[in-house]
Amino acid sequence: MLLTGGLKSLLPHVLRRIIRCNRLSISNTSGMAEGYKQANVVVLHKSLADDFEKFCHANDGPLPLLYRSQPGDWKCPALTSDSDIRTDCLQYRKYEHGACTGSLKSLKEYSEQLKDMVTFYLGCSFSFEKVVQKAGIPIRNVEQKCNVSMYKTSVPCHSVSVFHCNLVVTMRPIPESKLEAAVLATSELKEAHGAPIHIGDPGLLGIQDLSKPDYGDPVHLHPGDIPVFWACGVTGVEAVTNCRAALAFTHAPGCMFITDLKNDNVRSLGGIPQVHCISQDPLHFSIVSAEAAQKINTLETLIGIDPGDRGIMHLQRQGELLGACLAMSHAGSVLITTGFPTHFSHEPPEENDGPPGALAIAAMLQALEKEVAIVTDLRAMDLNKKIIEEAVQLGILKKPIPLLSYQRESADSALKFLCENGNPGTPRFDHLIAIERAGMAADGNYYNARKVNIKHLVDPIDDLFLAAQTIPGVTTTGVGDGGNELGMGKVKDAVKKHIKNGDVIACDVEADFTVVAGVSNWGGYAIACALYVLRCCEIHDRYLRRALGFPRAPKNGLWLPALPSVTKEEKLLNTLVQLGVRSGKTASLEMEVDGLPFYNTHSLMIEKLL
Repeated sequence: MLLTGGLKSLLPHVLRRIIRCNRLSISNTSGMAEGYKQANVVVLHKSLADDFEKFCHANDGPLPLLYRSQPGDWKCPALTSDSDIRTDCLQYRKYEHGACTGSLKSLKEYSEQLKDMVTFYLGCSFSFEKVVQKAGIPIRNVEQKCNVSMYKTSVPCHSVSVFHCNLVVTMRPIPESKLEAAVLATSELKEAHGAPIHIGDPGLLGIQDLSKPDYGDPVHLHPGDIPVFWACGVTGVEAVTNCRAALAFTHAPGCMFITDLKNDNVRSLGGIPQVHCISQDPLHFSIVSAEAAQKINTLETLIGIDPGDRGIMHLQRQGELLGACLAMSHAGSVLITTGFPTHFSHEPPEENDGPPGALAIAAMLQALEKEVAIVTDLRAMDLNKKIIEEAVQLGILKKPIPLLSYQRESADSALKFLCENGNPGTPRFDHLIAIERAGMAADGNYYNARKVNIKHLVDPIDDLFLAAQTIPGVTTTGVGDGGNELGMGKVKDAVKKHIKNGDVIACDVEADFTVVAGVSNWGGYAIACALYVLRCCEIHDRYLRRALGFPRAPKNGLWLPALPSVTKEEKLLNTLVQLGVRSGKTASLEMEVDGLPFYNTHSLMIEKLL
């Protein structure tokens, strides 16, 4: 029997010949024939072949189709010069009516049945291992001389006819400092599954225990390693099981068919990928193209001007808008809050900075088919109801948004509001956004910029942001322009040092992401634009859908109309004026926000962002 020592440098046709002669003492082909493509194998009756091919094209992350044979054809001339699919895998599995009924070293005894069967050769992640190693990234399963870990997930594939199953993934531990290099190295190798489909906590894929893979061997993580998951061709095995074909064959997981094709034909997936951490609990990273990230950073720079000369540049942190919008992009349900009753001697006391930005965000979230709700002060429910109704009439919102209020009735009121039955394991919302919302100061009071305590007008919605810090998977964003807004606790030291009255008015409650703008509405407009940029990013879209289904081509008919526009914002501000909602700085009922005229200031900012 041959041992593994020199196998990695053997040419594919030599390896296939050795496998054919059953002379190998190895359990998988990881690390073999370095630099050459390996393939998963699925053999089905010809009557199922067309539907399975469609299933592969509909899920080309896990099932990149390298070659489909004719019925009864045991060779694959597009992949090898000399091969026989009956003998050239280390081990096979036989399936009858959905049940695995045996492991085989050869399929020769089934030659008669194979005359009516079609072989599918599907790309494999073993093909990219050498590329990853060349980038200076360790492959732990190769180091540990074991098969890669493979897991069934709770993520459904795109179904076609009788073919349906959940995605199967491989996991490779990657040092955190090498994550971006690993994504870059694999992103263009589409025929070897391409870029990862998830980076971080396995629970987000429905995987409970990394030490218990469904296929392959457990792979040990070193300190500082992050679990990185790639779509896996064993997904095809799950599809075969579920279709309950009378007879089918596959390779045994890890025992690949080795082709003569080198890993040098790369396909660009729309730019250079970047990796960003969007959550610590659970640990979750996202992927976006460098071009999209740069656009979003430009939006952040645009809104960072300081027309009121308040010193907000000292509060700004580069990359907060990108992080916030990546977290929102992954969220399924978002809760928004706004409302700053700075004009305590007027009715209503609200200012007109906040609601337009909140509605701009909500409009884009609606277009992206996310659940959206708004929570506000009980005393302001009627006002906000009218604003939302007008926003629908004006075409800003597709449909009305549920309007909620929050009252602190017990110690766990916030948890009960945010989670089903108060259970942190089942949150109702994935992301919370506060935009120009009065924030609680260190002394428990709420202050406007002039240091006036307006606590009597503010419901304790801060409780929700504090509770969110204790709920795994719930992230938060605060948008503000002066440091006294909910979420600005993240930059409170800078507020106290650089903002007038900051030592008193600074909000003490943090958000995960803090978007600082010259006017808070601008922050809302920038978030809407950034969400649009992300959804049009091919690299991010693929990661969001786990490389399953089809690319979401920009639905310009759906997304573009959701962006803010000068016309819509002009009409909305006019509505607010009619409802008695005043400018923040001057309390005037004019076409201005924070004392700045709508025309040539706010209208110009909207045009720049667009």
